[in-house]
Amino acid sequence: MNTLEHAFTCPYCWETITMVIEPRAVAREVVQEYVEDCEVCCNPIVVRFSIEPAASGEAADDAASLDSGHGLQFSASRLEQ
Repeated sequence: MNTLEHAFTCPYCWETITMVIEPRAVAREVVQEYVEDCEVCCNPIVVRFSIEPAASGEAADDAASLDSGHGLQFSASRLEQ
């Protein structure tokens, strides 16, 4: 299965961390949201992402397309208490 390792900045400690996304496991145009702890500072991060259809109308299913920034919408923010 194609996977994408996506790097982002922790909203607490500002370190760059990564997570693995499996494009085929995500429903198209559906926002996935969950909480994951930072690998460095252990604070809870709200991770939201979705995979949007390409300009051709078809979803980008392969990691190479997503890695170049096409189709992946991603955000990481602090957990509101």
